[in-house]
Amino acid sequence: MRAAVHRRFGGPEVVSAQEVPEPEPTGDQVLVRVLASTVSASDAAARSGTPWFARLAFGPLRPRITVLGSDFAGRVARVGPDARRFAVGDLVFGATNAAMGAHAQYIAVSEAAPVEPVPEAVEPEHAAALVDATAMSFLYETADLRPGRRLLVNGASGAVGSAAVQLAKHRGAHVTGTSSARNLDFVRSLGADAALDHAAPLTAAEPYDVVFDAYGRLGYRRARRVLAADGLYMTTVPSFAILLQSLWTRLFGRRRAAIAFTGLRPADRVAADLRRTADLAARGVLTAPVDAVYPLDRVADAHRHVERGKRGHVVLSLE
Repeated sequence: MRAAVHRRFGGPEVVSAQEVPEPEPTGDQVLVRVLASTVSASDAAARSGTPWFARLAFGPLRPRITVLGSDFAGRVARVGPDARRFAVGDLVFGATNAAMGAHAQYIAVSEAAPVEPVPEAVEPEHAAALVDATAMSFLYETADLRPGRRLLVNGASGAVGSAAVQLAKHRGAHVTGTSSARNLDFVRSLGADAALDHAAPLTAAEPYDVVFDAYGRLGYRRARRVLAADGLYMTTVPSFAILLQSLWTRLFGRRRAAIAFTGLRPADRVAADLRRTADLAARGVLTAPVDAVYPLDRVADAHRHVERGKRGHVVLSLE
């Protein structure tokens, strides 16, 4: 089979389509013929080995995982001897989490992993983009977002930010999203009550109960100025600063800082989020905007697209 492979850290040019062995499903595993998988900021970090925390997860000197990608959609091609949940031909979507490997034509995953039937009428490219539950985890678990709360989403036009806007509106929050000027109408189309140019100074007529830094570049110090007295700042990007701020504000501050490592959550919680995502998608509450779809042979271009910024998701087609 063919897969997107990188054997050293570096720029997008280090990843390319290569022949690798096809996995064999064992036990309760199903072999999925992958049709689509997302290329995310996490994939770009794992490929480049930057920032610093990427080396902790993916190898200090060379990549520990050579085939990236954690979100996928595809058809069950074969089943292991103990598999009972899915049958050959089923269209499924799911996540491999820290194991990655979804940027390949075939992957073997346990039926107990986060894998669900694709919601009716959702195409594989959009199904793969729906999988990422980072926004859901931050808003529902870390923030415990409730109706009437005021939320600022920094980076509202990206993959995580666009989901956050939709999920927060579904929860009854008042949502303001920031993005580049060219994406402001897109942010409003997601349901945001207000959209702000992230290049402008950050101000607020009324303080925010929660600031979700989906882009990861706002920072607690800037966000603190627009937070309510008991507000919460959350970021998706690890740093020494946020780790210290999270600890310090938990002990001494009312305006708190937090980070959650959603990729390290137990599989059963990820699976529960995937089932909830499938339900919301089936009801038309949640969509996953796709900015571009690249064939496997252009995987390096997909990584370049992610690095220069995207509106929603970048998807790798493996059909």
